[in-house]
Amino acid sequence: MTAKTRSHWKEYGTALCATLITATAGTCYGWPSPTLPYLQSPDSSIPTTPSEGSWIVSIMILSSAITPIPSAYLADRFGRKTTLLIGAVPFIIGWLLIIFAKSVGVLYIARMFSGLGYGIVYTVAPMYTGEIATNEVRGALSTLITLMNKIGILAQYCIGPFVSMRTLAAINLTLPITFVLSFIFLPESPYYYLKFERSERAERSLRSLRSGDIRTELKNIEINVQEDMKNRGTWSDLITEATNRKALWICLGIFTIQQLCGSAAVVAYAEVIFNCTTQGANAPTNASGLNKTVPHIGTSIKPYQESIILGCVQVATCILSVILVDRVGRKPLLLLSALGVGLMNGTIGTYFFFDITNKGSVDFLNWLPLCALLIYIVCYAIGLSTVPYVIIGEMFPTNVKLYASCVAHIYTGIAMFTVQKLFQVVKDAYEIYTVFWGFAAFSFLGLVFTLVVLAETKGKSFSGIQEQLRREVERGSAIQVATNEY
Repeated sequence: MTAKTRSHWKEYGTALCATLITATAGTCYGWPSPTLPYLQSPDSSIPTTPSEGSWIVSIMILSSAITPIPSAYLADRFGRKTTLLIGAVPFIIGWLLIIFAKSVGVLYIARMFSGLGYGIVYTVAPMYTGEIATNEVRGALSTLITLMNKIGILAQYCIGPFVSMRTLAAINLTLPITFVLSFIFLPESPYYYLKFERSERAERSLRSLRSGDIRTELKNIEINVQEDMKNRGTWSDLITEATNRKALWICLGIFTIQQLCGSAAVVAYAEVIFNCTTQGANAPTNASGLNKTVPHIGTSIKPYQESIILGCVQVATCILSVILVDRVGRKPLLLLSALGVGLMNGTIGTYFFFDITNKGSVDFLNWLPLCALLIYIVCYAIGLSTVPYVIIGEMFPTNVKLYASCVAHIYTGIAMFTVQKLFQVVKDAYEIYTVFWGFAAFSFLGLVFTLVVLAETKGKSFSGIQEQLRREVERGSAIQVATNEY
């Protein structure tokens, strides 16, 4: 059976179980959207100010920057699978704390535990999915990380408005428990076993992931790992090795675009954003803690319903991205994504500018924020949401891949925290249109960066990607030498 005709169902099944933990991360990420309106309402059992609410949203991401370095060590020493299983523990603790929370302080601690798990998951999951996949489906399997995250977010949008805060936490608690019970029976990455010269275990692992003859692939993996491990990787290799330095520069640039286009704020503050329209503001909440938002004038859609529509579009478009990423390629999807989110951020900002500065002037366009955000989500999901995790999983050799993933997640966590925290601050100080115009500016800068810097990696092996980076570095060095001589 050739690589082209080989069935990939085992790879998809394993990746699907593995990414249940990223769905858990998604539930934590989307939880504030339906919960904050209740916490900040007069009927809240835990009275919360807007400032405290912004900390509840953002402190999870801030604490996620703590665990990438320890999780990198654990994944390198004890394996990717074991580390992902450990990552479920903070999520379980976090949801238990929310169930029994009596104060804002306990909610802070719960969100911090969730952040610890978030940091572990997004450091190790891209590596695991990238290493269990063949070249043909590596991009699709890597995008499952984001797809499952969006499903977790959608679950919060769909369930949150209709149940209490504690019931929602209890429902979310079942997901990390399910992950542990299913993933514990799945194989470790064959790359990890070969890194420690455990050839028999690597062969068993690969057989459980493939349906055909694995001898050639196993030999190729062994050669690649041996080549990577001739010089054991260190943190400094990310900077001292020219190809690693270039790959790190590219990945951090892509993750910068991903965060500064405003995605973290849009997801966490979805209902807040919809309530900022003139007709949807100051919506009440009923005594049970369920959203009871006043319908927009001229439409029967309520803000929580708009959030559900937003979440559905996220999931549907992520599924499309899984299909497209190994067919269209990484770079075209990123370019289209950055252009789309930039235009929609500008549109939303302009709408809010006229809505705030000239009351009633855009009442006839009260459908525009929802439509623009839906297009934003479509554009974001097909590229910026998914492709960066594909790129981080395939641009580094095995001996430094964990370190690169660790650095990228710490950087992303800090950027995401900044966006989520400053959203409320800038909105209160300079109005919401300033926020979206800023997101638009960064989106267009990202478009230029992607066009100029990123090379296509679709369908290439890990060794092929490293060779491509090496050629680019050599070409850049030759140009610099020629310029100096001139």
